[in-house]
Amino acid sequence: MIGKTANVGIVIVSHSPLVARGIADMVRQMVGDSVPLAWSGGNVHGELGTDAGGILRAIEAAWSDAGVAVFVDLGGAETNSEMAIEILGLPRSALVSICNAPLVEGAVIAAAEASGGASLAKVVATAEELSP
Repeated sequence: MIGKTANVGIVIVSHSPLVARGIADMVRQMVGDSVPLAWSGGNVHGELGTDAGGILRAIEAAWSDAGVAVFVDLGGAETNSEMAIEILGLPRSALVSICNAPLVEGAVIAAAEASGGASLAKVVATAEELSP
């Protein structure tokens, strides 16, 4: 989606491929195609876990020059997302933020905010307001 939208992209990362895909489906139904969206779930064998390579591919798929907000479910997903962002390298890695927000609610509210053209900082801040 490089160059196709000015809206912030959203990436869903879960240890479960079913959870990741389900949340991405929910987000897509709520905001349509106005937001670049991708997901990564499971390890390289399709089992529970996460994979930095898969997360990197999801970031690339949801890429927007406005930035990408990444939503994760558990600690390993965050660690592998950090590795994927590092592999992405500068200058693009500076445009990717991992959100400290509830996975489902955060992704939905972030996508709604992004669909209105909000900046990456605003998308992340809005989602993180949902954190306890």
